[in-house]
Amino acid sequence: MDEVARRLTFFGLLFTFVNLAASNKKQGIDIYSFHINSTVTSRYATTIITSRVTNVLNQSQEVYFEVKIPKDAFISQFRMTIEGKTFDGVVKEKEEAQQQYSQAVSRGQSAGLVSAVGRTLEDFKTSVTVAAFSKVTFELTYEELLKRRLGKYELLINAQPMQPVADFKIDIHIHENPGISFLEVKGGLSTKDLTNAVTAIRADKDAWVKFYPTRDQQTKCDDCSKNGLNGNLIIMYDVERQKQSGDMTVSNDYFVHYFAPTDIQRIPKNVVFIIDESGSMSGKKIEQTRLAMLRILSDLAENDHFGLITFSGHVQTWKPELLKATEGNVEEAKTFVQRIRSGGSTDINSAVLKAVDMINKYPQEGSASILILLTDGDPTKGETNPEKIQENVKKAIGKKFPLYSLGFGFDVSFEFLKKLSLENNGVARRIYEDSDADRQLQGFYEEVAIPLLTDVHLNYQGVANLTQSTFNQYYNGSEIVVAGQITDNSLESFTTEVIALSKSTKVVYHSSVPTVDLSSGRPEHENYIKRLWAFLTVKQLLEKMVLLKGLEKDNAKKDALHLSLKYKFVTPLTSMVVTKPQDEEMQVAHKPKEEEKPERGSYGDLLLASSGIRQHGTAHHFFFFFFYYFISCDIEIPVYFKPIYNSLKVLVHLKMKISLCFTHSQSILGVYDFLLLDESNWSYIKNCPGPRTSEIC
Repeated sequence: MDEVARRLTFFGLLFTFVNLAASNKKQGIDIYSFHINSTVTSRYATTIITSRVTNVLNQSQEVYFEVKIPKDAFISQFRMTIEGKTFDGVVKEKEEAQQQYSQAVSRGQSAGLVSAVGRTLEDFKTSVTVAAFSKVTFELTYEELLKRRLGKYELLINAQPMQPVADFKIDIHIHENPGISFLEVKGGLSTKDLTNAVTAIRADKDAWVKFYPTRDQQTKCDDCSKNGLNGNLIIMYDVERQKQSGDMTVSNDYFVHYFAPTDIQRIPKNVVFIIDESGSMSGKKIEQTRLAMLRILSDLAENDHFGLITFSGHVQTWKPELLKATEGNVEEAKTFVQRIRSGGSTDINSAVLKAVDMINKYPQEGSASILILLTDGDPTKGETNPEKIQENVKKAIGKKFPLYSLGFGFDVSFEFLKKLSLENNGVARRIYEDSDADRQLQGFYEEVAIPLLTDVHLNYQGVANLTQSTFNQYYNGSEIVVAGQITDNSLESFTTEVIALSKSTKVVYHSSVPTVDLSSGRPEHENYIKRLWAFLTVKQLLEKMVLLKGLEKDNAKKDALHLSLKYKFVTPLTSMVVTKPQDEEMQVAHKPKEEEKPERGSYGDLLLASSGIRQHGTAHHFFFFFFYYFISCDIEIPVYFKPIYNSLKVLVHLKMKISLCFTHSQSILGVYDFLLLDESNWSYIKNCPGPRTSEIC
């Protein structure tokens, strides 16, 4: 009971300080202008967020810029303008940026982590000290290639100025050469009183969405409060598809080809669902899995064949072979699903190999085969070596069909699942433990529910540096995208050929278009295809790096890094260094990893977070970063805190006998000291900015 009381008291203190700091933070700050401008050209979106802020106090204070961007996007520019002087962020190789960061910390300067990962969005956070009655302008640019899912593209715009803004505007312009077939605006920012603040216009190849809420309207929506807007605007659209061979655009010797034919019949599928029912799936997870599977079974087409496998320490099959999805078989399978109970260990290797064996033994002519694995943990029974499991599964599948892996929660090794799927022409996706987890599961299935083509090859003449041009399967509602460089400048026409299988029948799409007709015709967009090509190339090289080893991996990394630096993308290989005007203080923005839950005692990550606290900063920094880390890790030993003289000391025991010790002295706006200690001999490991007072720990 004492332990529980200590924990509750500690969290109470954290919330108190966070709330107090948050309220203090907004005093004396006026965000007088907040604009978001997004331009989408042929699915490639460039979004600029501009925030203009005034310090209305007669003393200098810290001004914050906090925004959320889509996880698939790359930041490409950040700048701050203070008193007419602009400070630009510089994209550098991650190791170089980290070295600068460490040097800044060692000199006692402020340096901070300014990005973090979430479910669909990433946080970008920074701050700067602004003089009395002075202004600062923050400007962040990010780029992304919109993906077509379930027959539509989605542009997600998040707005959270966290106070009503007199001049608030979101402007979106979409241009698509084939024409725009439909346009819809959704999201929490388009509800209640804010529906009147949204205008959407569609005219042939262009669409415009404007969101201009008044200050009063900014407190009246599903995602609004007295602190203003805090939510999403989602713009959904699709394009006309007049040519079954696809949509082609050329500019400045680069091309992009979008292929999404609609004139073909669905292919019956053979699908085996491999469901983890180990002990860690107990409770809400297994309930949501059952609910999702019942819906998925109802959606099977009658000419589909399916199988069910559950596994914990042993493997159980619903039936030894694949059965046709007749009404009777589906109902019997639902009864099996309703009886799934959690318990035991996790034998992923045997379960997946059993599923592969089922498909191989009962092939269906003219069909497409799919494996879908759902698990929430690491292998603990049978073969437990991840590399050996990957080797076994890759050999068994033999590139014949894809394996899709769904990782439930953060206890699963997502990197393992990602590699397992990529090696077998599939993808891995995280299922977040939330109230809509069953909908997440069902939503993923719907994306692969209707195969239309298999063994798809896209061929081009006179080109080089192609992105991926062969695909195992093409699904209804999706889209294949290929970009590359045109090396033969003498071409009068650009020729494409797409070869694929539909129900075991070869289908061929030919297209030959004069190059003059392929130009976008819009000078302001002349470089977007080159940037699109670079964006897609970097994304695919990063995926390849998961599978490659040795020299091949080094070469892929080198190419991805070169493009990231050339086009100023903040990727997992680069960071953006932001040098602030006060005493050359520095912050580093990086592309956060989504794959794993932060480890306990991973003090490399923790130092990045904690060193964002300024010696003359506010308590908000301190408690935000520590609270973020605390709730994202498991602490085996209780947190201890007690007053020492006029300060508060908190000692957190982490794994590997490493502890974080920090103190808070003086007042709420006082000095903080962060120490990393080796518990085996209580020796000093690292002291972050602040006075060296290791003896108190």
